[in-house]
Amino acid sequence: MSSVTTSSSSSTARRRAALADPGYQAFVILRTGFTVAPILFGLDKFANLLVDWPTYLAPWIDDIVPGSAQAAMYAVGVIEIVAGIAVALAPRFGGWLVAGWLAGIIVNLLTVPGYYDIALRDLGLLLGAVALARLAQKYHAERP
Repeated sequence: MSSVTTSSSSSTARRRAALADPGYQAFVILRTGFTVAPILFGLDKFANLLVDWPTYLAPWIDDIVPGSAQAAMYAVGVIEIVAGIAVALAPRFGGWLVAGWLAGIIVNLLTVPGYYDIALRDLGLLLGAVALARLAQKYHAERP
């Protein structure tokens, strides 16, 4: 009976120590943000409540994808929801997935005049996603 208590208290102590680690706190913040934001943005691709998403699609991309720009945004929404779920379940993989997706968004935005500021913002998000993936690698190995 005492070994169960000892094991449980040492596990609790390890968790408390991990939560006190600023690096682990950064990992949790990034993981939460890169889980919630892509899922919410992905869902909004179906409702267009935040913005008229098809206007962000570069004309050359709209020309090569089948269907309308809105139909393309439905596919984008599904991909973003999957990316958010991937971050939640496997941040070592999901962080890189989100970073790659953001790189594609940046290329798209750089080819649409007037969206350079958003492309720069997305570069910052891409760097955050890379930081998440790297922190996930570290904390996956340590498992608090």
